[in-house]
Amino acid sequence: MHIVDFIKTDSAELAEMVPWVATINSEAVVTKLVAKASEGFKLQNGNAIHETAVIEQGAIIKPPVYIGPRCFIASGAYLRGGVWLEQDVIIGPYCEIKSSYIFKYSKTAHLNFVGDSVVGIDVNIEAGAIIANYRNEREEKSIWFRYKGEIIKTGVDKFGAIIGDHTRIGANAVVAPGAALLSNSVVKRLELLDQANGADVEQ
Repeated sequence: MHIVDFIKTDSAELAEMVPWVATINSEAVVTKLVAKASEGFKLQNGNAIHETAVIEQGAIIKPPVYIGPRCFIASGAYLRGGVWLEQDVIIGPYCEIKSSYIFKYSKTAHLNFVGDSVVGIDVNIEAGAIIANYRNEREEKSIWFRYKGEIIKTGVDKFGAIIGDHTRIGANAVVAPGAALLSNSVVKRLELLDQANGADVEQ
């Protein structure tokens, strides 16, 4: 399973990466992407921030972070652990984004947590929705799920989700660790999506 199986990206650096490999190594991966940032980016304290991006006062940006053209980061947002925002991404007030990649035109509303995840193109995450990244309730913490009839063991104990393009996640929904959402998926408001119950993810 690779990022390109869920997200129609032309990012050569990310397309062929395994999602949980990308997230568990996010600081190293994002550091390399920061170093490759080209014209129009300002390199500051280990971050690459495009000159057209808007970051409101009160946002906390912990390196390494890559913030692409026309992104908007609202006051109170908290980015940490290696974060990559492609372009035209909106991070709303008091959202926490940890060790994640968010592709172009996607939005988090406010009071969201997105942990160790890969979020596709034009994904909308409504207020209060959580992409959880750790199986606190299980003695065995390792993340696994079914894909194309096979059980995939990630070998990591922190991974949120890979979220396909144009997905909609409703307000106050919770996506449990190890989710794989195909393009155009809909998670209803207040819904718990937990694919560790043996549900298969077909492509």
